[in-house]
Amino acid sequence: MTARTGKFLATVLLGLTISTSSLAAEPVTPELTDKLSQLLQQEMRAVQGGMTSIHSAMVMGQHEAVAENAQQIHDSFILQQELTEEDRKDLMSAVPKGFIKLDKEFHKLAASLAEAGRNEDTKEQHRLFSKMTGNCIQCHSKYVSDRFPDVKSVKD
Repeated sequence: MTARTGKFLATVLLGLTISTSSLAAEPVTPELTDKLSQLLQQEMRAVQGGMTSIHSAMVMGQHEAVAENAQQIHDSFILQQELTEEDRKDLMSAVPKGFIKLDKEFHKLAASLAEAGRNEDTKEQHRLFSKMTGNCIQCHSKYVSDRFPDVKSVKD
């Protein structure tokens, strides 16, 4: 599986962790196969854990931990190991292009956050972490409203 697909799945999972406004798009979760739903939930738990670890590391000045956790989020380590070609096709048919765009943005932000950690740039870490959080909220409010109806997009 490609890193691009793994990154895409991480964002899908992130979408499974929160969600929506009355103007939300149709949720993607009902369109997923049981296997994809389980894998995405597993990935989302890993992303959530990584985000929690990053926050703690940022406020303690543990730049290396910020870099490591952000890199793991960027690399989408769980789904890269478990996604088959058929799973990838099923996923691509279940999610809209807007979701893919948010996923790409999220993983690009994670890579930038890893770099800010390596550079020991706390201000940049904070800025990027905030943008990642906003990206998560936006995705969840649009694409996982069936699971998290009280999440409202910060961009709407």
